[in-house]
Amino acid sequence: MFVPSVRRCAPGFWRNTTSELKRATKFALNLEGLHLPLTPYPIFDFANPETITTLKTMTDQSVGGFSTAELTQRPADASSNIPAHILFRGNISTKLPANRPDINRTGYAAWRNQDRGRTLWGDLMWNVDTYMYLALRVKSDGRKYFVNVQTDSIVESDIHQHRLYTKHHKGAEGPEDPGQWETVWIKLHEFVRTNHGVVTEPQSEMLRQKVKSFGIGLIDRQAGPFELGIAAMWATNLNERGQVDGRTGWEDGDQGSARLGEVTSEKLAQKEEEKRNMPVEKKSFRERVPHFGKVGTQDRSGVR
Repeated sequence: MFVPSVRRCAPGFWRNTTSELKRATKFALNLEGLHLPLTPYPIFDFANPETITTLKTMTDQSVGGFSTAELTQRPADASSNIPAHILFRGNISTKLPANRPDINRTGYAAWRNQDRGRTLWGDLMWNVDTYMYLALRVKSDGRKYFVNVQTDSIVESDIHQHRLYTKHHKGAEGPEDPGQWETVWIKLHEFVRTNHGVVTEPQSEMLRQKVKSFGIGLIDRQAGPFELGIAAMWATNLNERGQVDGRTGWEDGDQGSARLGEVTSEKLAQKEEEKRNMPVEKKSFRERVPHFGKVGTQDRSGVR
């Protein structure tokens, strides 16, 4: 007598497989209708002078070092096209503390936000899960700064870091170049998990739904003064071309600029009106996300 193959499967196999297929289908349908926010999500806007009161500085003085750091508020200067900003400045010293043989390295300074407090549902945190970039409006002296992001990790001392690369910093065009203000975009998925400045393995993606703090640190261990201006920090899906450009494909989202103060509701409404007047071209899920489901597959040649 013929026995269907289903009876030779492990108990619960088809029940589990069916539930997995349902979850995969639900995920595909949700991704098909994915809508990324186009308006920026403010993290710090230093046009508000009260924002600086929510921050704190940290240096190697906590272990007996001699580096210094301070944050000061600077007003906008329309005549020089200078935005309102905070100035992170001080002096790095690599001198080791006396009578502390356990300390063999100093020379760092940083700032971050203070703990944001609690609600009935737990600690206050940022949720940047629907955003692709962390953007910063800065004026740098060209030193080796890192952007630091701390999440609600199992290991509390874990920090996700990314180098703050600038193109128009002081000295970029020669010794007399004073530098200029610029906007820097950092892809959130490119942050690297570290612990006490050392890259940790295995790596894990940042828990973007629960961010406890944002900040900037200077860890180049080069003795001397430093100065970094920061006007704003925000999460966004718009890159430097004003487009939505991410890992799941891209679609034209031309808003004219990805800067915090220039993406207005009027511009977004105008763009939506233009889209409504354009012929609708419906793309399938496979066309929008061509690589979905292909990770780990094997072709006929046996090459992964």
